[in-house]
Order: sequence, then C-alpha cells, then structure tokens
Amino acid sequence: MKLFLGILTGIAMLATLGTLFAGMLGLVRQGGDAERSNRLMRWRVILQGITLALFALLLWVSR
Repeated sequence: MKLFLGILTGIAMLATLGTLFAGMLGLVRQGGDAERSNRLMRWRVILQGITLALFALLLWVSR
C-alpha cells in the first residue's frame, strides 16, 4: 500500500509540475491564449490539492 501511494504521489507531483510549467510558458509567450492559461492554472490547483491529499494519506499509512 505504501509503495502504491508513493508512486501515485510521485505521479501527481510530476503532473502538477508539468501543468505549472505549461501555464507559465503560456503566460510568458506573447500572444498566448489567456483562457488556456487560466484553465491550466485551475488544473494546477486541483492537481496540487490531490497531491497534498495523497501525501497526507501516505504519511498517515506510514505511521
């Protein structure tokens, strides 16, 4: 169970990081689509919440 939660947490972290970078690049690029950037930032917040919940669950299971 710990291994499974650890892998899920790692995947969620990478997904959050990827979404963050994609959103930042969209903001930096001139003529970028503002709606796409906002959508990506919303997804980042959702993924960040999922990552924190998985991490908390991993810590709870590890006790």
